[in-house]
Amino acid sequence: MHRSEPARPHALRSVLLFLLVSALSGALVAGLALPLAGLAGVTTETAHNTVQYLPQDLEIAPTRQATVILANDDSRIATLYEENRTEVTLKQINPIMLKAIVAIEDDRFYEHGALDAKGTLRALLRNQSGGGVSQGGSSITQQYVKLSLVAKAKTPQERQAATADSYERKFTELRYAIAVEQKVAKEEILRRYLNLAFFGGRSYGVEAAAKHYFGVPASKLNLQQAALLAGLVKNPVGYDPTDNPKKAKTRRDTVLVRMRDLGMISAKQATAAMKTAVIDPRKVQVVPNGCASSPYPFFCDYVRAKLKENPVFGKTKDDREDYIQTAGLTIRTSLDPKMQAAAQKSIDQHSKPTDSAVAAITVVEPTTGLVKAMAQSKPYGFKKNQTAYNYNVEKSYPGGFGGFQNGSTMKAFTIAAAIQKGVPLNYRINSPQVLDMSGQDFKTCTGVTSDPDYTPKNSTRTVPDPSMIDAARASTNTYFLQLSQQVGLCPIATLAAKMGMRDAQTEDPLEQVPSMTLGSAGLITPMMMSSAYATFAARGVFCNPQVITAVASVRGKSIATPGRSCKPVMTPQVADGVNYVLHQVMEPGGTGGKLKFGRSDLGGKTGTTDDNKAVWFAGYSSKYAAASVVADATPPARNLIGQTFNGRKLRDASGSGTAGPIWEAVMRSILKGLPSSKFVQPDEKTIRGNVKDLPAVKGMTPEQATAQLEALGFKVAIAETQVDSDAVAGTVAYTSPRTEDGALPGATVTLWLSNGSKVPPPVTPPVTPGIPPVIPPNGPPPTKPTGHVPCPPWNPKFPNCGGR
Repeated sequence: MHRSEPARPHALRSVLLFLLVSALSGALVAGLALPLAGLAGVTTETAHNTVQYLPQDLEIAPTRQATVILANDDSRIATLYEENRTEVTLKQINPIMLKAIVAIEDDRFYEHGALDAKGTLRALLRNQSGGGVSQGGSSITQQYVKLSLVAKAKTPQERQAATADSYERKFTELRYAIAVEQKVAKEEILRRYLNLAFFGGRSYGVEAAAKHYFGVPASKLNLQQAALLAGLVKNPVGYDPTDNPKKAKTRRDTVLVRMRDLGMISAKQATAAMKTAVIDPRKVQVVPNGCASSPYPFFCDYVRAKLKENPVFGKTKDDREDYIQTAGLTIRTSLDPKMQAAAQKSIDQHSKPTDSAVAAITVVEPTTGLVKAMAQSKPYGFKKNQTAYNYNVEKSYPGGFGGFQNGSTMKAFTIAAAIQKGVPLNYRINSPQVLDMSGQDFKTCTGVTSDPDYTPKNSTRTVPDPSMIDAARASTNTYFLQLSQQVGLCPIATLAAKMGMRDAQTEDPLEQVPSMTLGSAGLITPMMMSSAYATFAARGVFCNPQVITAVASVRGKSIATPGRSCKPVMTPQVADGVNYVLHQVMEPGGTGGKLKFGRSDLGGKTGTTDDNKAVWFAGYSSKYAAASVVADATPPARNLIGQTFNGRKLRDASGSGTAGPIWEAVMRSILKGLPSSKFVQPDEKTIRGNVKDLPAVKGMTPEQATAQLEALGFKVAIAETQVDSDAVAGTVAYTSPRTEDGALPGATVTLWLSNGSKVPPPVTPPVTPGIPPVIPPNGPPPTKPTGHVPCPPWNPKFPNCGGR
């Protein structure tokens, strides 16, 4: 049978029994003995049963320290803490501080053991006569134990037990204090105590307190400063010099007098110190807590969110949050304060917080994915004209707004997919201002899709028969819709996904819909867009956006954190082709032509959504990429026309004229002073593409042309409207794509039929009266086919590419 558990003794009796047993066994250090009168009759078995409930060694919880987030120049972005504390070594504390705290809190600290018998007995008797625990008498070691127990407490019940006004709590502290004194040197106990103590003003530990009240580290504290801090630990709120300077001075001077009386300082030193002001208000430093008080609150919040994704900091998000705020980490980030200032300056120059429309921009470094800047027009906050939404990131992050439709900036992915599939850069498609594509099939990754009622139109004027370059410069919708139909939506969607493009609201892949190339496949963020366009600048290498570059522990040891994540998603040659096309957009006459500056090659693309709910400009050099957006961020989104932007009502909204100037000002600033850079020119194979020859079908009937084309593996469509041509009415005027350009294998070739309006009237040769015309025996000589156009020299079929 098991021996029954003895009943737990009364708390006061436990104190006395434990002191008796400790004294008799010699376990207590010098100075612990108390009068033993009144303890007669206590048996050894009773004492043993009492002692078995007592704690032994004190488990020290890690000190809660403040975490700092730094920019790439080591300037501070934010401080995160539950307790603002920076732990320091003994060498980092001025010895005068050690003297001051000993003088006022425990002047016999170096003489007694775990407790000061005189002080404890005096407090015990007074408390006993008062019927409670009103006077402490605790040694510094006991105070350290109490602070440690409070720091270790995780639940309200544990915190209550660690601070309860009871003999049982004091007794527990005493037993722990004995163990500490036996194993820890006096100076180390002082160091730990000074690192744990609360000094008011959100300052835990002597280092944080010294910086808060005096703007100096603990190693630089002078006599009067040390005396002030030593006096604060008794009542940090009541003696706070920022709120109660008179009480604080009185308390400080009390410490100085005590130090003088103990011979720690001379009378002259004490007098001189008492004549000084208690603090200099100009040197008081308040350490803000959290991202809300950061100069870059949105970026800071994003960093915190990324940190909480890292399982190295804990199993759950709550565990990670607690660790991040208490572990004293040093977190270095990608943010460049100069670029951030340039981004915010441009935003502030082109918009106002009071606008109904919002503006945002993100700057990313190609080849690394480092996010250098993130700015927006609405400042952080919860008041009018403020917001907690970050317009640059996805909804999955705290405060992330979740993006906007990206309009024609999506055409860059169609260009890339087309070049990847072998489409020449000068590939021409007849692109009318309005194009009926109702019911037309677009191939997807899983089948086909169509829109039963779809009649898209161009928002800009362009040549009727543009090349890919022409269409990009003018942002010709009907061209890119037909190109995406020929290339297929699956290659476009696949490539976009590899470049980080997804729906910023749902995290789902972009929808493969007929209007995908016009930017209606999902909601996109400036961070996504700038990172994707940075892929072109990096010659096909996509890097996930990165904001955290390094994490170090409180001891300076590196902590594993996701680093650079880059991979090629297209060949350098394909990226060179995209750069060549988007570079032409930035040349005079292109939609981005007015935004060109400097001598570096620039590439870019405008974007305007349906009903002008959002306008974009995404662009890059080989060094940096950025994407800016102006949009209505109040659901349901409305047309920007008529909304206020930069303090005025918008009469027009466009990627080049509204979002573009924000991008231009930022890029001008960050590229200023850097060596000029050029894109790599595409090779001949990229320029010429990899198309299949088309037969010359001009002048044929639709049936004849269809038979020839289908025999070669092409699909055939006949345009509903006829065009002006010198071909006989009802016959083929030309094809789209053109005969001399060729077409992708299996592509749909559209036959445009002639209305005969340019057929020359028949010419009757003059006949001499009486002399019949001479007719050659083999009939009339063959005539050169009408409409023959020689191929350009770079065409793979030059010089025998046939007529149009």
